[in-house]
Amino acid sequence: MIYPIKVLISVNKMDSGGQKSLTMAYLRNLDPEKVQFELVCDSDSNSLPFEEVKQLGGKLHVIPPYQQIGKHIKALEKLFAENHYDVFHAMNNTMNLFPLYVAKKAGVKVRVSESLSMASKAELKKSIMKIVLKQFSHLFCNYYVACGKDCGIFQFGKKAYQQGEIEIFKTCIDAKANTFNQALRDKTRKSFGWSDKIVYGFIGRFASQKNPLFLIDIMNEIKKKKVNAHFVIIGAGNLENEMKSKINAYGLDSSMSWLGRREDIKQFYNAFDAFLLPSIYEGLPVVGLESQAAGLPVFFSDAITREAAACSLGHFIGLRESASKWADIIIEETDKNMPIRRGHEDDLIKSGFDAVTETKRLTDYWLAAIDEQK
Repeated sequence: MIYPIKVLISVNKMDSGGQKSLTMAYLRNLDPEKVQFELVCDSDSNSLPFEEVKQLGGKLHVIPPYQQIGKHIKALEKLFAENHYDVFHAMNNTMNLFPLYVAKKAGVKVRVSESLSMASKAELKKSIMKIVLKQFSHLFCNYYVACGKDCGIFQFGKKAYQQGEIEIFKTCIDAKANTFNQALRDKTRKSFGWSDKIVYGFIGRFASQKNPLFLIDIMNEIKKKKVNAHFVIIGAGNLENEMKSKINAYGLDSSMSWLGRREDIKQFYNAFDAFLLPSIYEGLPVVGLESQAAGLPVFFSDAITREAAACSLGHFIGLRESASKWADIIIEETDKNMPIRRGHEDDLIKSGFDAVTETKRLTDYWLAAIDEQK
């Protein structure tokens, strides 16, 4: 085999959030002597990492968004015509269908489809599209990958999982870099005026999937029971106005830090005392893993895969439970953890969520696939 192999990775929307964190965790740990990588992203992405990709020795291609499917496919065809790739790895869930079609047509021998998410009846329109598209998940790829068992079964089927056709590469993070840092915690809390507060935080998209209106209900119940509670919301999305209206209606404005979309997330994992994620569905959320590495208890809904609990800090609460019940559990577990807070990076490494180990596994997987297709 001639090194380095050339790999093109497709992520569609490179936005601030979990998918970007996961993608960059892999790219930062690739061995440049073995892998030369390129990324292809949609032009309407809100967080394109041009500088870091360049520093890592890669290339970033920007093409029309998949909503403009004709232009999107033509741009992909041009990209494949002008370059030779040993591997094409699509990380767009059920939307992998379209770039994989172009990759197969272009003669790329190793075509990997990765599932990072699932669906929910609560997002019916979006879910119907996913369910329809996943029927074609096997058409143009010859390798199946998923971030967890549940995501793999959702997209590729239970039979494929049982037959060992789906390789699981756990959602990974740089565990050591995300460990608890007391100095960073103190600095951040002081700068935002949170030193004497118990801080309950959320980081994510303001979309139905994340259940952000119920999140505000939970925060309101916490405030009733915990006088020194303070809330932090980081992110952006189409439910922003509805969230703000609810915050105002509950009178939570003075107990709320609304920080918008940010990239400097590590400091907040350290500054928070609890992380709330009452999503109606997820894949295997990166924020949950990064929070746990930093010693932060995470409160997931029971719609999220149990694989997300990398250590004892992952707690699951039923979506059918009241906001008051959520508040009771969150307050109790948060109060327990605060006096004994420490980093849990070793637990995440042992559980297989470390980017260094998973990136090496992924590289070996690509190399073996290339050999298999000779």
